[in-house]
Amino acid sequence: MRTTLDVELRWRATHLTLAIATCGAVALAAAVIAGRWELVAFAAPFLGVLSSLSWQRPAPAVRVHGEPASQRCFEDEQSRVTVWAEVHSGSGAVELTVSALPGMEVEVIDSTGRYSKTVVVVASRWGRYPIRARVDVVARGGLLRGTGFADAAHIFVFPLTPPQSTPTPQTDLLDRLGAHLTRYIGPGVEYADIRPYVPGDQLRAVNWAVSARRGRLHVTQRLTDRAADVIVLIDTYRQPPGPATEATERIARGAAQVVQTALRNGDRAGIIALGGNRPRWLGADIGQRQFYRVLDTVLDAGDHFEHTTGTLAPPAAVPAGAIVIAFSTLLDTEFALALIDLRKRGHVVVAVDVLAGSPFEDEQDPLVVRMWTLQRFAMYRDMATVGVDVLSWPGDFSLDQAMSALPDRRRRLRGRA
Repeated sequence: MRTTLDVELRWRATHLTLAIATCGAVALAAAVIAGRWELVAFAAPFLGVLSSLSWQRPAPAVRVHGEPASQRCFEDEQSRVTVWAEVHSGSGAVELTVSALPGMEVEVIDSTGRYSKTVVVVASRWGRYPIRARVDVVARGGLLRGTGFADAAHIFVFPLTPPQSTPTPQTDLLDRLGAHLTRYIGPGVEYADIRPYVPGDQLRAVNWAVSARRGRLHVTQRLTDRAADVIVLIDTYRQPPGPATEATERIARGAAQVVQTALRNGDRAGIIALGGNRPRWLGADIGQRQFYRVLDTVLDAGDHFEHTTGTLAPPAAVPAGAIVIAFSTLLDTEFALALIDLRKRGHVVVAVDVLAGSPFEDEQDPLVVRMWTLQRFAMYRDMATVGVDVLSWPGDFSLDQAMSALPDRRRRLRGRA
């Protein structure tokens, strides 16, 4: 798949045109001041060249092509893109230059004249990187110079995730076969108990050693394995400068790691991005392709996800009984209200605080930092009161270590009962 864009050129005089105009103007000014008509004859050729601009060949219209139009890769992974320019009307000399945003390295490996270039790009940080083509055109006998820019291709760089698996909150799962061991009796491999045989039991469940010892048939009961629906909620609201801006990196990597763990365990995973101008969501699904769809949703790339409005998670995006894991700085009230709303719907909600430090670390008075810390702990307590568990993710800890402190919701419910 390739992209084709018409380049809008901005025209201006070339250095040759400015030099000719300067020489002609100086000669005319000298002729008027000195009163010598011979200088007019000297300026006539320069004026003739400038007046020929109207009957020169028309300026060209340029199109830029990029192949492939979009490409996905991971950090520090190379991608190859071919960009070429085409003159589809008019005439002129065209020169093509390919560049990218800061953070991405571009190396030209094949150049076919001035019209076509093949480049290899690599980025060390995830994000969206447009491959920008600059077109320089000299037209109308070298008197005009045009410059235009076009995004010939887009490279979507996915974040690399650590291999460690993140734990899942302990809660009652849906009645669907999976990889999470539960305390319920059913099909599985973990031993639960032994009971007498009743008509209808499968013969493969008969424990022949116990049956021979007790003189009657007994069957082995096992604990069932079930699956979960994991929905990741990420905060895309604008953050103030300071440690909050660095938290975006941890939000993306944390979301990818949780989704990767869920899909490895055979669970369904989805994602919701709240905040910004384009809130979006991707329904829960299984498989390796779902992992790349989730990353596309994080980067706002592709068309696999749905757009939404408002500040709350759409009901269609969160299946019944789903586990919601949110990554946020918890600095925006609207995002906190979205978490409380999900808890009211009956979901298990866990919020991971990705803010590594206090926004007031540069303050000279340590009392300000102390008051900020106490306020955050009070917020943790208030959120836990309404059923939203908040976990802190310090900068020197990995995500699996931070999430190892997840509370056991099943034990809490039994205690209250």
